[in-house]
Amino acid sequence: MRALISGYLELTKPRITGFILMSTAIGFLLGAQLANGWTWLALFHTLLGTALMASGTAALNQCYEREADAKMARTMARPIPSGRIAASRAAWFGVFLSAVGFTELWIWANPLTGMLGLFTLLSYLFLYTPLKQRSAHSTTIGAIPGAMPPLIGFAAASGTLTWEAWILYAILFLWQFPHFYAIAWIYREDYARAGIRMLSVVEPDGVSTARRIVWFSLALLPISLLPKFTAMAGNVYLAGALALGIMFLWAGIRVAFDHSRSRARQVLLASIIYLPLLYGLLALDSAGS
Repeated sequence: MRALISGYLELTKPRITGFILMSTAIGFLLGAQLANGWTWLALFHTLLGTALMASGTAALNQCYEREADAKMARTMARPIPSGRIAASRAAWFGVFLSAVGFTELWIWANPLTGMLGLFTLLSYLFLYTPLKQRSAHSTTIGAIPGAMPPLIGFAAASGTLTWEAWILYAILFLWQFPHFYAIAWIYREDYARAGIRMLSVVEPDGVSTARRIVWFSLALLPISLLPKFTAMAGNVYLAGALALGIMFLWAGIRVAFDHSRSRARQVLLASIIYLPLLYGLLALDSAGS
């Protein structure tokens, strides 16, 4: 029984869901400032609904990609390709979580929040996921639903989407590219075996992958400073965001000159450090603008 519960929990991808909830929470915080107040109950329902929809989407995604996952060393031990959980049961599990999560957001937050969650699920499963085996542009398409969590949180707190919400969206949208291009370079042989047409597979010399890591890291830097210049945050955030952006960009520049896995792992590590710290600065300094 314990192994079965562990398998179902693994289907929900808890670490990725944690990052999603972090982005949702910062959107909720900024949206609550617009609405001039918030309650712990509203935040709870927003995070619960988002967690359920994200977990359901992860389970359904693994159902769809079970054959590809079975061919990759880093994913073949997942519950479905390893045979621990049947694909049909995982699918029903994913549908149940997604439906409950959508209902939670629609009723306990507002219909806009529910629809944003539903758009995220549908675009991820029916646009991004099948495109991965057809085009290297799947990364760009995947970044669209991938950047939705701040909008979901913002809408839940304020009932609307303003330019502040779209700044948060732009930050997360751009952040994803260096993060996922680094992953794609590290696991390029795995992706090739599974027939997933990541940029690192289509152009295996690494030049295009490294170049795009630099481009998007560079584009992220000025966008990440916008909260200061749009009265969303103060000078502490500005200084911290600038330092973090330079750190992230420097990791990208280094991989441009050295296409090794170790340099790509440094970009991945920088991306994992960058986002929580940036959000932390925004949360701490948002009231001081």
